[in-house]
Amino acid sequence: MNHPKPPLSILVVEDEFIIAMDIEMMIEDAGHRVLGTAASLQAVEALPVGDRPDVALVDMQLAQGSTGLEVNDEIRRRWPDTIVVFVTANPKKIPEDFAGAHGVIAKPFSAAGFTAALRYLEEGVCDPPPVSPEPGSFVASPAFAAQWG
Repeated sequence: MNHPKPPLSILVVEDEFIIAMDIEMMIEDAGHRVLGTAASLQAVEALPVGDRPDVALVDMQLAQGSTGLEVNDEIRRRWPDTIVVFVTANPKKIPEDFAGAHGVIAKPFSAAGFTAALRYLEEGVCDPPPVSPEPGSFVASPAFAAQWG
């Protein structure tokens, strides 16, 4: 796998407009770039295939009756090298194997917690393994954590 270089290109999949705006602002404040936003599986499917995100931040319950698990499957099919992180108030709905995703940031989160999780991801994605300790705001999937072990 080729490791991306900062700034990361990040896709935000969130159906709550205000939350999506807050996440976008925190991504940009951390020095990364928002590739785009989507509120549903259908919106992700409509994105150009050539616009591969380095990271996708995906809520679990989305618009139009779609789910984060469906979006995760679509992202992994279209962009197999994209790091998928669930951002959800329902982390217990994530399967034990994370359905192949790389981690979770639980809602509600503080700006400091979100930024720490993003920094940790940047370290792990761009120059693994991360040098910082895993922040309490981020839980890596077992498979992803093993890659860094």
